[in-house]
Parts: sequence; structure tokens; C-alpha cells
Amino acid sequence: MGICASSKRVVQEQECDENVVYVMDEDCGGGAGEEEGDGHGASPAACRKVASLFSQKGKKGPNQDAVILCQGFGMEDGVFCGVFDGHGRCGHFVSKLVRDYLPFMILSHRNALLLAGADEDDDPAFSDASPSSSSTDGSGGGSSPSPAQLLDEWRAACANAFDAMDRELKLQPNLDCNFSGTTAVCAIKQGKDLIIANLGDSRAVLATMSDTGYLTAVPLTTDQKPSVPREAERIKRCNGRVFALKDEPSVARVWLPDEDYPGLAMARSLGDFRLKRHGVVSEPEVTHHRVGRGDLFIVLATDGVWDVLSNEEVVSIVCATPRKQHASKAVAEAAAQRWRTKYPSSRVDDCSAACLFLRDQDWGGSIAAAKAKAAAAAARAPHGHC
Repeated sequence: MGICASSKRVVQEQECDENVVYVMDEDCGGGAGEEEGDGHGASPAACRKVASLFSQKGKKGPNQDAVILCQGFGMEDGVFCGVFDGHGRCGHFVSKLVRDYLPFMILSHRNALLLAGADEDDDPAFSDASPSSSSTDGSGGGSSPSPAQLLDEWRAACANAFDAMDRELKLQPNLDCNFSGTTAVCAIKQGKDLIIANLGDSRAVLATMSDTGYLTAVPLTTDQKPSVPREAERIKRCNGRVFALKDEPSVARVWLPDEDYPGLAMARSLGDFRLKRHGVVSEPEVTHHRVGRGDLFIVLATDGVWDVLSNEEVVSIVCATPRKQHASKAVAEAAAQRWRTKYPSSRVDDCSAACLFLRDQDWGGSIAAAKAKAAAAAARAPHGHC
């Protein structure tokens, strides 16, 4: 049974300004709901084997980041993990609102698409044209969709849900989203299939290990910044302007046609309605990844992390963390420390991360075992003579 609004149970970190939320389906092994995080990056007991979540407030005002983990999402062992980075005067409200509603909107739109597809399969007009309807060996209607079909289904569900979420923000009577908004980077795990939906400049990175124990950081998303040519072209076609300030020559920003405002540092977002008519869009990029035997974990994080730490550094930090349930805290704290040393005159940004585990066993042991196996194989290999 998947998550629904009536069965979800929310547990919040006590010392994280309500920025980190865990949602557990009552039918998927959740307890009585009394366990809460300890405020130090350790998640509720039922979530510790699934993911590590942490949000660290910066020095720029309210923590505008929000993080969520949903278990039992779409299927019994399904997982939704999302990280949201708000901006603007109301950014901290926007990111939390999106965090609390978007996962269930995605699932609702996904279910609606599946029901619509089932209705078409039942229609006699589609019976001859539908390959699944003519199968009698169990390989048709009951078979799993191909990766392309799966991606198409989730891409449509995410696009519809993001659009609906954007419209919902606009209808909020007490929330001014004209110049406030949020990013969204989401990982949806359904068995061995991963769907990644990204909007803005937060990022998802996969850690994968070779047979010899070599670690690789694989980006699963592309930062949607105004400096990206296709993003800039769309904005300019809509009369928006893209340029960097003199004191920040490397940071392209989006500006209104006739006013040097607001200077948004991303090309896609939820909210930011004054810029929506000038090329900023709420359409996410959605991709699919099939979990392989060497895949260890995914890190989702806000730009407070990625602005100061490389993909490889983040993967290394996670792997070096003795207790993997504290991995996201280690990443956030390392990023905050790097901010202080790299930009001593700047205020530290909010730093938030979610580490979604793709295997149960400790990856430190897996890496060591792979290296030992490779070394043993090399030692047994015949050597040539001079």
C-alpha cells in the first residue's frame, strides 16, 4: 500500500527548525509514531536503514531549506526523498509547503495516469492495438514496464504535479510568491528503478563502486542555471535578461525586462511568478536510473553544499562517515566549514543533504572487500618474464 494523505505519519527533527520531515506509511513497518530524531542527524529508527537527512541553518536568516523522506511511496518498499531550497522573502514558507505537498501530488498524478491507462486497456476500441491486452502468458498486462515506459509515466506525473504545485502556490492568500520560490530535487525509488526529478540548482549525485573498489561520483542532474545556453535562450525569448553583477562575475542571474530585480540565480523554480512570464519555468527534468550492483547511495543536496564541495568530495565524506545514519550531517557540517574558510567575508548559506542508501550493508566494508578481492586476483595473475 502506498502513501496517502490519510495514512501518512510525520515525524520531525526537534532541533532542526522543522526543516527535516519523515513520513512513514502505517502499513509499511512504521511503529507507534513516538520515535523522533535526536536533532543530531540521526533519523527515526524505522528510517535509519533507508536514508540519512540533515539540515543546517546558515547565517542568512531563517533556514530556507526543507528535506523529506517518505517510506511506502507507491509500493511497499518504495521511497521518496526530496530536498528543497527556498529563496526570497517567503522562501522558507515556500520550501516547506512544497515539501509537505509535492510528494503526494506526484503520487496522485501517477495513480491517475495508471488508472487512465487501465481504462484504455479495458476499452474494446483499444483491445487490438494494445500489446498487453493480447498476452496470455503473463508477459503482457502483468509485466513490468520497460525503462522507457517507466520514465514516460513518471515524467508525465512529475510534470503535472509540479505544474499543479506551482498553481497551488499562486492561490495561497497569505503567501507572496511573486519574488519567492524554491528548488526541488527528488529521488523516487521503486524497487531497482530510480526516478530523479530536478528543478533549479539543487543536485543529485550517485556514488557507485567498481569491481576493484574504485569510487565514482556520477551526477544524476544538471544545475538549471541562467548560464546554461538553452536556459538563457528561453529566458531571453521571453524578454527576461540574463547577466552577472560586477562583484559576482561568475554568477549569471535572471532580471526583469526593465528593472534590475530580482536577480534570480536559477532558471527554473516553483514560485517566482513575476519571472514566470519572462522565461523562468516550473517544468522539471526527469530521468531514470536502474540501480546496479555497484551503486551505493545517492546524495541530494542544496547549493549551499555544492557551491563549496565537489561531487567527489561529498561522496568521499559520506563513505568516510563511521555511522551511515550520520552521513548527511557530516556533509552539511563539512560544507559549512568550507564556507567559513573559502568565503570568510560571506555569510554561510543553509546546508542541507539527504543520503538515500541503495544497499543494506555497510559500504565501507563493501569497498574494502572489493579492493581485497582485486588485490588477490592481481596477485594470482601470471606475470611476464623480462
